[in-house]
Amino acid sequence: MKNKLIVVLLALILAGNTFAQTLRVATYNMRYDNPGDSLNRWKYRLPIIIDQVKFHDFDLLGGQELLSHQVEGLMQQLSGYEYAGVGRDDGEKKGEFSALFYKKDKFKLLKKGNFWLSQTPDKPGPGWDAALSRICTWVQLEEKATGLRFYFFNTHFDHRGVQARKESGKLIAEKIAQIAGDAPVVLTGDFNFDEQHEGFAAIVASGKLRNSFNLAPIKLANIGTFNSFDVATTNKVRIDHIFVTSQFNVKKYGILTDNYGGRFPSDHFPVVVELTPVGTRKAK
Repeated sequence: MKNKLIVVLLALILAGNTFAQTLRVATYNMRYDNPGDSLNRWKYRLPIIIDQVKFHDFDLLGGQELLSHQVEGLMQQLSGYEYAGVGRDDGEKKGEFSALFYKKDKFKLLKKGNFWLSQTPDKPGPGWDAALSRICTWVQLEEKATGLRFYFFNTHFDHRGVQARKESGKLIAEKIAQIAGDAPVVLTGDFNFDEQHEGFAAIVASGKLRNSFNLAPIKLANIGTFNSFDVATTNKVRIDHIFVTSQFNVKKYGILTDNYGGRFPSDHFPVVVELTPVGTRKAK
């Protein structure tokens, strides 16, 4: 009888801690490989970015501005990760990826897809007044240890199109609702706007997606997220964001300002949050 009681108690403890594991999620615009960047060229920055990813031990990473060879370079040295993504210009290899990375020993891929931020989201091309084609890549993952199923979206909004940024905010909220339904969602990206922008308001309007910065009780965010490779930057504007649905608690939020030899690994700082899932034992 005593042994049976112990078994029951252990089962209750394990059930109560199904979602006790912390998820470390980051968004990181790693800057495309621009020959004009001189000492800030990708070949010099890549080893530092690899060290950052390994040291900070991201479970999920949304990357922006990555060309095909940059994705390949990351994957060659990040053997513990898998990625999803396509080039935004042709849906294959051409143009920048909004690639997302996830630990393959921790998560099982269930579904994946892409859509473009335009009036025709099923095919490549710019939308509204955007200067460039813009894409959103997504996956549905299952956490192997807990069975938690959730969606992870990653994107990069246009840097010039005023209407495009506003309409992209509306579109991405609509597409997430369509694809994910009531399931837990994490959305990362370089949105090229701050919290005061109409596009930001469009994302959070339904109440489904929430700004992780506002939810975190612990913050390390004394600077903005864009640095322009300037180590003396005093920019305070946050244009890189992480949004989550109510099935996640946000424990911490940080803007990582790692540098090497007086240089930054990218012209954006990575943003990282620590999340703990709450609610139902297994989302469908």
